Amino acid sequence: MVKGLLFIAVCGLLFVTGCVSRSETLYVQLGGQAKIDEVVKNFVREIEFNNEILPFFADTNIDRFTEKFAQQLCVFADGPCDYTGDSMEQVHGGMHITEAQFNLTVDLFITAMDKANVPHRLQNQLISRMTFTRKQMLYK
Repeated sequence: MVKGLLFIAVCGLLFVTGCVSRSETLYVQLGGQAKIDEVVKNFVREIEFNNEILPFFADTNIDRFTEKFAQQLCVFADGPCDYTGDSMEQVHGGMHITEAQFNLTVDLFITAMDKANVPHRLQNQLISRMTFTRKQMLYK
């Protein structure tokens, strides 16, 4: 009987904790705006030290980029934000970004998340929500 009650208690606990984690948005799981801001700051730093990607940002207002990219990440993570920037086509038009350059930028973004101690499970969720932007950036 004790084993049966213990089993029921463990199952109940697993059910409750499973429901709690599913009801939290990715935004909350990431750590909210503070964590998004940290990732964006790290990402900008990674770009600054990458000679292949940095030229794409030569004419960029970095403060605006930081603000708008943070807004985008917040939206992708189901946070309480609205994206008010330009479309990906408008921003990347004329850059002729190759597949290799795009992939390198994704690697820099992953490094930025690693440095912010974002768990890989959450990194994968965020990146999967961003994948549709790939076609909006390449070869434009």
